[in-house]
Amino acid sequence: MEPLMAIVVGLLYAAAIYMMLRRSIVKLVIGLMLLSNAANLLIFTVSGMTRGAPPLIPEGAMAPAGAVADPLPQALILTAIVIAFGVLAFAVVLIHRAYEIVKADDLDQMKETDT
Repeated sequence: MEPLMAIVVGLLYAAAIYMMLRRSIVKLVIGLMLLSNAANLLIFTVSGMTRGAPPLIPEGAMAPAGAVADPLPQALILTAIVIAFGVLAFAVVLIHRAYEIVKADDLDQMKETDT
């Protein structure tokens, strides 16, 4: 399962870089979103894809019984999702404002408006 996930992560990174190299600012934001999803999936894959019980220690025990899921990658990914959503919301508002002023979503046309 992990080699398949590695291929998916690679494809997501490739698609993100391709989209970020396009001249449209909307495609740039889509690429940024794909890049953040690829990074989250990479963290998830590298941490190990083992199924386990919640990481709870029974009362009176010194260690959990059996295999448990690692909560650290899950916490990192959850934090990264929240940050990526904030960056995406900011980028959408910024693009909307830039489009209102320039009336174009092409990055080359936006450069021509610099004074």
